[in-house]
Amino acid sequence: YSAIEARVIAWLAGEHWVNKVFAGDGRIYEATAAQMFNVPVERIRHGNPEYALRQKGKIATLALGYAGGTGALTAMGALRMGLAEDELPDIVNRWRAANPNIVQLWSDIGDAALSCVQDCRMAIAAGLVFRMTQVNKTPAMTILLPNGRLLYYLSPQIIEGGRFNQPSLHYLDAKSGGVMQLTPTFGGKLTENVVQAIARDCLCLTLKRLENAGYQAVMHIHDEVVIEAPQGASLQPVLDVMARPIPWAPGLVLKGAGFKTSDYYMKD
Repeated sequence: YSAIEARVIAWLAGEHWVNKVFAGDGRIYEATAAQMFNVPVERIRHGNPEYALRQKGKIATLALGYAGGTGALTAMGALRMGLAEDELPDIVNRWRAANPNIVQLWSDIGDAALSCVQDCRMAIAAGLVFRMTQVNKTPAMTILLPNGRLLYYLSPQIIEGGRFNQPSLHYLDAKSGGVMQLTPTFGGKLTENVVQAIARDCLCLTLKRLENAGYQAVMHIHDEVVIEAPQGASLQPVLDVMARPIPWAPGLVLKGAGFKTSDYYMKD
């Protein structure tokens, strides 16, 4: 899939300008830079001085979708790309200003989760339904995804004085060795969970579609599928299948990107 997490989060948040880019030429890094720095997107081309803004649009798109700040930019390699550390806060602020609906999504999802656990009642955010239930007599918060699948958060509880000295949602999560540990979360992290789960469900449906079309998938890795096909087989029909609409996600624009090789699989 091409930029599936950026596509899914924009679709979920209703960030219409991003959806419009993906429905068009798909040049999201250039379009993001144009939005962030208020320059015509046509100027962000090789040979123009504005092309230097593209890397800022790229790193922001890759790093900031889940409420990350300067630390997320650094972890994604901003400094190795040649950006100066004192530039990073401005990039964060500009990306958030350009994507207000995504920023609002973090708050809406975080508030819905807190409300669900605190009041033990159903809450809704961005079409996602939050409920309390029991799993083997253990309380759990669930998030109902668009295709009907549930995410589970075991033993959720709210602890005062958490992130930014605000009430913080915690749940039991399995760590190394299978040990269950109380783990904090927040709106940005919950958004990441939901977006990656929806992306997984898109790939799951697409794997079935590819099998029905006669393709043999030998493995899949995150957002990728590896197909063993006869030599000379065309890639385009596979990309066409990956771009087909998802019935439970109306308006989500997907696109496949790929390559052919007679060698071993390698990350593109």
